[in-house]
Amino acid sequence: MLLDTLLGWFSTDMGIDLGTCTTLVCVRDKGIVLNEPSVVAVRKGTNIVLNNGEAVGLVAREMLGKTPGSISAIRPLKDGVISDFEITEAMLSYFIRKVHGKGGKLVRPRVVISVPSGITAVERRAVIDSAERAGARKVYLVDEPMAAGMGAGLPIIDPTASMIVDIGGGTTEVAIMSLGDIATCESIRIGGDDMDESIINHLKRTYNLLIGEMRAEKVKIQIGSAAPLEEELTMEVAGRDTISGLPRKIVITSEEIREALKEPVAAIIEAVSRTLEKAAPELAADLIDNGIHICGGGALLRGMDRVLANATGLRVEIVDDPLSAVAKGTSIYLDNLELLKETMDHSDYGWE
Repeated sequence: MLLDTLLGWFSTDMGIDLGTCTTLVCVRDKGIVLNEPSVVAVRKGTNIVLNNGEAVGLVAREMLGKTPGSISAIRPLKDGVISDFEITEAMLSYFIRKVHGKGGKLVRPRVVISVPSGITAVERRAVIDSAERAGARKVYLVDEPMAAGMGAGLPIIDPTASMIVDIGGGTTEVAIMSLGDIATCESIRIGGDDMDESIINHLKRTYNLLIGEMRAEKVKIQIGSAAPLEEELTMEVAGRDTISGLPRKIVITSEEIREALKEPVAAIIEAVSRTLEKAAPELAADLIDNGIHICGGGALLRGMDRVLANATGLRVEIVDDPLSAVAKGTSIYLDNLELLKETMDHSDYGWE
């Protein structure tokens, strides 16, 4: 333990929000030092990362949907869990090297990584193994709702209910926390990616227009909503006509995109309702005063807070800087590692 503490003085220990769409890295006293897409570009049919292992993150994201036959741009995490181990290892290795290597440190870092609360022990072990092979000295896993609550400044250590809804790219985490632990939670594999997919399917079904993931995400950000807007929006979107095969441009409205997003939004509302139904009476009573806090990219969907408030009857607030709440939480866990490490799965955990 003493040796580990001493080594910590010479390494750039980091907290990582390993997301399906985006990876954020926090370093003690510096805040968020890296915010890049969880994308890797490789040679087709291999695990060889392009540009000498540097085609990761922002560089690789620009290639999504635009690669020639010899190149694949891969997102190695799906629904919040690792779907391609070797590519995830290459991506983590790049991110750790990018952050840790700047200081020229020789000692490998300790890493705190957030993971969805609903993943299995095997999936947790896979994250630890990938991070260790990528260059981490020790790996600690923290459940995303706990990291989000900590990063949002909620009183999760106190004997009162704090409720967080973290709407990420691949998963939505809903949890009620008290006394430093999760009292009840729900983890569903629905998030921003499913919203993008719903937009793609709507345009294909209604207009015979095929668009890519990045363009669908742009539509969601610019005119997407979960509740009616005071002033409805329109947007031009271009893609390929599925009948003629030629490029085509159309104008779409926020009303039709809202209709397209109904299914994933309804699934998130149902998960929140189920979590509230499982809460102990005293915790449920606390939420009358404390309300619900939402974070993650999905929290920025227009009207998401309003539809949740209407469905639950509770006050719903978007946390400050919802995109980085989980990453900030991993940094707080890192700062209090000796105190909190027994509450987390880690490299020395008895997995057998």
